[in-house]
Amino acid sequence: DFVSQASRRNIVVEFVFFCPFYDEKLWAINPMNAANNVNGVGNCGRSEVYTLLHKDLLDVHAAFVRKAVSAVNEFDNIYFEICNEPYFGGVREDWQSHIAGIIVETETGLPNRHLIAQNIANGRRKVDKPDPRVSIFNFHYATPPDTVAENYGLNRIIADDETGFRGKEDSLYRTEGWDFIIAGGGIYSSLDYSFTPPHPDGTFAGYKSPGGGSRELRRQLRILKDFIHGFDFVRMAPHNDVIVGGTVRASLGGAPAQAKVTTRVLAEPGKAYAVYVSGGNTAELAVKLPAGRYLAEWIDTRTGKVAGTDQFEHTGGTRSMTAPPYSEDIALRILAR
Repeated sequence: DFVSQASRRNIVVEFVFFCPFYDEKLWAINPMNAANNVNGVGNCGRSEVYTLLHKDLLDVHAAFVRKAVSAVNEFDNIYFEICNEPYFGGVREDWQSHIAGIIVETETGLPNRHLIAQNIANGRRKVDKPDPRVSIFNFHYATPPDTVAENYGLNRIIADDETGFRGKEDSLYRTEGWDFIIAGGGIYSSLDYSFTPPHPDGTFAGYKSPGGGSRELRRQLRILKDFIHGFDFVRMAPHNDVIVGGTVRASLGGAPAQAKVTTRVLAEPGKAYAVYVSGGNTAELAVKLPAGRYLAEWIDTRTGKVAGTDQFEHTGGTRSMTAPPYSEDIALRILAR
């Protein structure tokens, strides 16, 4: 019912099968611990649960995965993650490969196939030996999005799968999302602490947590979603070399000063360019474009409104493009006409 309700609202669900035991207290109360079941399954320490060492546990894992995969096979709005944060608590790579195999084997006899995700690391890590059955590589707290560039050549989906530990302000997670997606990332999953049992509508503002979340943040992330869906984005790739010069500055106390900024470009060269500037409040970019007729629109990332427009004929080479005044960040959409 949960996946069905999400489908009606065009929401994609990530189904996470397993999670490591971060401490002994969690293992002490878990049903897979032999102390807590009448089957005698799981007579081992917590660091051996997600390994190939114990057939009784492997059989339980396999039965659960087959049941779950079969139950949601009809839906097209779901993908599977093998294990949350496997880099904690002794989760083995060969065990993850075993679970991936069970997912594929189960769906072989079912009408539909779904993507499989593997959680790789907090922050960044280069994937040296990708499992051919895994289509999504999940990273937590992937800001800055360096892991996208490190793994882009694998031609898999790179995800910023969990956010937090940066503060509570909406701007932190809005800018993280824009930066990650325009860097070439495929999924941005922002943890939202404003959802609680007494506040299922996501309106709780008094939370004490390592992350953020609010209705306003979700509205701003919708602007990012609409922006990127306005392109044929599957044909686009990172092309930061399109920006060949220019300046981005912040006015501090009335005097212009160089700001800490990043400028990224996702492009289908000659056809479409998504540009994102993070930092500063004035920007003049030198953009290298082939000859053609173009429409350029500066987008306010907080409101989604077009803050500036330019239609121009270009003979090829570098064109200077000046952003309207902004605060914190701004996006630029350039389309060949």
